[in-house]
Amino acid sequence: MGLCFHAQTTKAQWVVTDPMNLAQGIINTAKQIVEASTTAKNVISNFQETAKIYQQGKQYYDALKSVHDLVKDARKVQQTILLVGDISDIYVNSFQKMMADENFSVEELSAIALGYAKLLEESSEVLTELKTITSANGLSMSDAERMAFIDRIYNEVRGYKNLVQYYTNKNISVSYLRAKKKNDTDRIMALYGSPSERYW
Repeated sequence: MGLCFHAQTTKAQWVVTDPMNLAQGIINTAKQIVEASTTAKNVISNFQETAKIYQQGKQYYDALKSVHDLVKDARKVQQTILLVGDISDIYVNSFQKMMADENFSVEELSAIALGYAKLLEESSEVLTELKTITSANGLSMSDAERMAFIDRIYNEVRGYKNLVQYYTNKNISVSYLRAKKKNDTDRIMALYGSPSERYW
């Protein structure tokens, strides 16, 4: 992520060597995806714009994933921001498959997309709180306060990622049950993965 904090005093003030450009890029991409998911005229144009924004913003996500050798707290911040990128990734890749799934109506796809957008919006809002660790108030935090703050944000965003995965699994299970009634499970397996990769 490019964040590296160094203890300089007994208050352990941190210096940010890279001003969260990658993090801000991921936050901005998430917000643009949410906006595209809620303003497009139909589900197809909606998703085309969402996928386009995701691909453009993926450079920040990939760059952040490639950063290694961070100090412990900076690594936790990196992991937190990457979780929001993971949520975007689950949304775009899973929803793309759902759009090719005949077991979902257009109305259902619209509702599913709005659900993803809401979860992504809420997780990115939590993520913006991380900026306080680089503000004047953040720099005056004690080590214990800073670590507790980072842990809280990380756990909240991880909770959102787990919720998005659960939401995805439940939607796919609906398709699987519908396909089972039509004796058409092979097509669903081919679309979403082999039995060893089942989402349901």
